[in-house]
Amino acid sequence: MKFAALAAGAVAAMILGLAVGATALTPADLLAGLLDPGGRAGIIVWDLRLPRVLLAFLVGGSLGVSGAALQALVRNPLAEPYLLGISGGAGLGAVAAIALGLTGLAAIPLAAFAGAVASAAVVYGVAAVQGSRLEPRVLVLVGVVVAAFCGAITTALLTMSEAAQLRNAFLWLMGGFGAASWPAVAVFSGYAVLPLGALLGGARALDLLSLGDEPAHALGLETESAKRLVFVATALLTAASVAVSGMIGFVGLVAPHAIRGWLGPLHRRLLPAVFVASGSLLMLADALARTVMRPAELPIGAITALIGVPLFAFLVRRSLA
Repeated sequence: MKFAALAAGAVAAMILGLAVGATALTPADLLAGLLDPGGRAGIIVWDLRLPRVLLAFLVGGSLGVSGAALQALVRNPLAEPYLLGISGGAGLGAVAAIALGLTGLAAIPLAAFAGAVASAAVVYGVAAVQGSRLEPRVLVLVGVVVAAFCGAITTALLTMSEAAQLRNAFLWLMGGFGAASWPAVAVFSGYAVLPLGALLGGARALDLLSLGDEPAHALGLETESAKRLVFVATALLTAASVAVSGMIGFVGLVAPHAIRGWLGPLHRRLLPAVFVASGSLLMLADALARTVMRPAELPIGAITALIGVPLFAFLVRRSLA
């Protein structure tokens, strides 16, 4: 019943995302557009909004699952994908591409992905104690340091950029789906299958990792292999998400906490539900971003921050109580 409610919420969020925007569509217009792809409403629905809504759902779900997995890995309820410093590396790669005038269709996403993978490799290399054992507490600290370092270089590049480049960089850094397309949906879907499958298939390993290294090992888990798998899968998912949508924070923090309190901590049930809930959250955030200042759009990162920052403060307060 609870999964059915989540699915119904996702469908409602998708319908809302298709209906709102610079040109609002009535239910009749939306139905006509879905049935007639060649008409005016059909072009809006099939060419502009449907790929955008689907990409928002996929990216949101991927970030949510990554957040839930990282919280089990580091045993910290405040963990989320951007804690690893991957977003900082992606931001640096994208801003560097913009500053260098690389304006091709795939230039910025490729640069962002390269920066994210490079920063993930640095974090992993430093956090792997004695070259093999991945220490979660060190992972968090190194991620914060790498993020700060990338942020400093990004700021330096922004101060040396021209006004048009500066605006483009800021818009990308705040995240959005204005450039969503069917090829982007197809590429992201194909890319995300393996890391998502690895995390969903490793639900039992995540349950054991959340207990701690010693209990997990005593119960038969190869803890170091499991930790490396979780880190690599979440790093790749976050890198791909940032490459297609820019930097959108707090999605991996909000939904895992809400769903964990509703369905319990077992990851076999938690991860699929988090995927649907996080995808729905990002579809709603995108719809809100397109309507608050219509026809202009707010960056989605601003919307998710307005939701995530109060929750983050509440969690910190509760953990100190």
